[in-house]
Amino acid sequence: MLKRLYDWTLSMAQHPRALWALAFVAFVESSVFPIPPDILMIPLIVARPKAAFKIAFVATAASVAGGMLGYYIGYGAFETIGRPVLEFYGKDAYFDEFALKYNEWGAWAVLIAGVTPFPYKVITILSGATALSLPIFIAASITARALRFFIVAALLWKFGEPIRTFIEKRLGLMFIAFVVLLLGGFCAVKFI
Repeated sequence: MLKRLYDWTLSMAQHPRALWALAFVAFVESSVFPIPPDILMIPLIVARPKAAFKIAFVATAASVAGGMLGYYIGYGAFETIGRPVLEFYGKDAYFDEFALKYNEWGAWAVLIAGVTPFPYKVITILSGATALSLPIFIAASITARALRFFIVAALLWKFGEPIRTFIEKRLGLMFIAFVVLLLGGFCAVKFI
């Protein structure tokens, strides 16, 4: 089933309404869909390099909107499903403690998940379940998703098809390295 979803997503790059398909995929990926929008965005930009930044904007806007849906899924479903399960097992107090710690660092979690291969939908739902501040969630989501999609768009716009293989195979690793260096820099400044 996952292979069929992947093939369908990839085939949408050739569709006349590919930009709408990208918006749909970016929206649902942020809350429930398993295939990242990059799979559709990359061939779209390779085919239409002059529209690279428009494509990145559509992916960013739709992804953040989908992230808000994920937030509300976590917010609503946790109270109706998650909390009763935790209460049954006597673990509801642990969740409240976890939520306080998560909300202290939640913006960083959203930023990291938004730019790395970590499933963004997990963080959007978790942010809602812990009631992370919605303005903080939205600001971190916009920053992270714009960074991710606009970097991919800029690389494809500048280097075209030759950079495609690099992006598809190694960009996730590059983003992880970037986040580690960024967090390392903040820790060094804090403790030095």
